[in-house]
Amino acid sequence: MNRLFIHLFLDEDVDVLIAKLIRSRGYSGETTSEAGQISCSDAAQLAFATRRQMAILTHNRDDFEALARVYCAAGQSHCGIIIAVRRPPQEIARRLLVILDGVTVEEMDNQVLYI
Repeated sequence: MNRLFIHLFLDEDVDVLIAKLIRSRGYSGETTSEAGQISCSDAAQLAFATRRQMAILTHNRDDFEALARVYCAAGQSHCGIIIAVRRPPQEIARRLLVILDGVTVEEMDNQVLYI
C-alpha cells in the first residue's frame, strides 16, 4: 500500500521551527539534526531523504536544481525537492501545508517545487 502523505526532511539550512509547525498539524517532518545528518553534503542529504522516502525542503536552489538534473540524467528517482525562498518559518510552514494538503506522495516523486 502506498503512503498518501508526504514525509519531509528539512535540509540543514532550514529553521527547525518549521518541522515543529508542520508536526503540530499532523504531518511528518524530520530535521537534519534529528536524523544525525549535520554537515553532510547536499548530495548525501538528497540520497538520505530518498532512501527514507522523504521529500527534502531546502533554501539551496542552485545545488538542489543541479542535483535534480543529475538524478534525471542518470534515470534515478527522488521523492521530491521543495525549494523555499527565505521567509519567516510560519510563512514557509503555511506554504508547505498547501502542498502537504494537496499533493500525494506519488505526485511529488521526482518533482521540484518552489514556495
